[in-house]
Amino acid sequence: MKAVNYSELRQNLKANLDQVTDNEELLVVHRPKGKSVVMMSLAEFNAIQETMHLNRSITNRKRLESAIENINAKQGLVKRQIVE
Repeated sequence: MKAVNYSELRQNLKANLDQVTDNEELLVVHRPKGKSVVMMSLAEFNAIQETMHLNRSITNRKRLESAIENINAKQGLVKRQIVE
């Protein structure tokens, strides 16, 4: 994570934005009176939003944790047959 002040951000705007988007790096921009902000790429933001959405439901979170445990145990995923 890189940190810059507001003046440095403005002076090197393209380079700073390129670093955020190309390297998926967070950029902390320090502003006066402690009102700092964090810049991140849209891809990173979307990934965080998706993770939060998937973990919002306890049932879904448990299902995901179980799937991860199965993968780590090399058991793979079990296909369920739909009975009509």
